[in-house]
This record gives sequence, C-alpha cells and structure tokens, in this order.
Amino acid sequence: MGQFSDGMILSCILLTLKVAGLAAAVSFVLGLLLAWRMSRARFPGRRWIDAACALPLVLPPTVVGYFLILLVGRRGIVGQWLAEVGINLIFSWQGAVVAATVVIFPLTYRSSKAALRSVDHTLENAARTLGASEWRVFTRISIPLARNGIFAGLALAFARGMGEFGATLMIAGNLPGKTQTLALAVYAAFQAGDDAKAMTLVLITSLICATLRDTIAVFRRLSGFSRS
Repeated sequence: MGQFSDGMILSCILLTLKVAGLAAAVSFVLGLLLAWRMSRARFPGRRWIDAACALPLVLPPTVVGYFLILLVGRRGIVGQWLAEVGINLIFSWQGAVVAATVVIFPLTYRSSKAALRSVDHTLENAARTLGASEWRVFTRISIPLARNGIFAGLALAFARGMGEFGATLMIAGNLPGKTQTLALAVYAAFQAGDDAKAMTLVLITSLICATLRDTIAVFRRLSGFSRS
C-alpha cells in the first residue's frame, strides 16, 4: 500500500458521502414503503418478511457480503443476468452502494414502521371518510405525523452507511480512488503501518460525523421536526 496523497483522501471523503447518501436514499424509500405496508396490512407470511428485513442488522457484515456475492456476483443468481446487460457490481462503487443499502435497510425500515404505528389511526380514518385515497392518507397524514421517527431512522442509516466496512469490502474491495471509502482507507493505512495517516483519517471521519450531527439537529429545528 503506497502513501496516501491529499487527492486520495479527498476521493475517499467524496466517495464515502456518495455511497452513504445514495444508500440512505434507496433504503429510505424502500424501507418507508415496506413499513407502510407492513404496519397497515395483515397477510400470511408477514412475520417471516419482517424477520428477513431485520436480518442484516444481526448478521455479521461479512456474512451479508457473502450472501450478496451469491446473489449479485458474476456467477450469482442475479449477477449472471446483470452481466448479460453489462452491469457488474463486483469491485465497483455501485456495489458499495448495494452493500451499504442492504446493511442499513433495517434501520430505516424498523424506525419507519415504529413511527407509522404510533400515528393515531382515527386521524387516518377521518381522512378516508372524507374521500382521501390510501396514498393521499399516507403522504398527507401518516408521514407528517410520523416524521420524527422516520427522519431519525434516515439520519442513523446515513451515519451507519458512512462507517460500513465488512460487506463493502466483500463486494467492492478496497481499491484506492475507485471503491475505497474512509472506513476502508483507515484499515488500509493501519495495515500499512502508517499510524499517522490512519489517525488523520479517523479525525476526518469523526469531524464529518460531528458536523453532520449538528447539521441534522439544526435542520430538524428549522423544519419543525422537533416537537414543541
């Protein structure tokens, strides 16, 4: 492992923010929609689906990464079809996004489901009696009332995505300038015996996380996410 340059550090920062941001956005949309369905509907196998959605939260990240390789690897169940259309997720930043999305999905899903369950159903039913569609009830009543929990899950998922390591290493590898995030760069610097560079990367990561925490707190106050 060669010496880190300022350009490589900047590349790690930008890639980390991109991967965490995209993963949080995808997991937020999927988690919120599934949580809405799971918190309102009753159907056979519901408990099994709920357990499967929480599985990445309790499995070791390397195990999640291995399952993803079996799924989207070049010889995987979905990977073979992706290869036919020219998509290769292995050793790519897109693969890092997929890995991070799967790992953080339970955070957005569980937070959204808990928040939606706390909504007063009488308000939703009142909207239905006035002719509102289910989608309108969801977007105009349920989400605004559950926004604190939903937003908290999104913020936590983004922070977790920034620190994702095991599954990302399995899927995307640790390629400087291509798939190396801050977490992987810290590991690479430590393995190379460059303690000074590892400490620099750790401090940068800590500063970014602290800044994001403060920014999120301000955004919540300005947007009215905090309850009065």
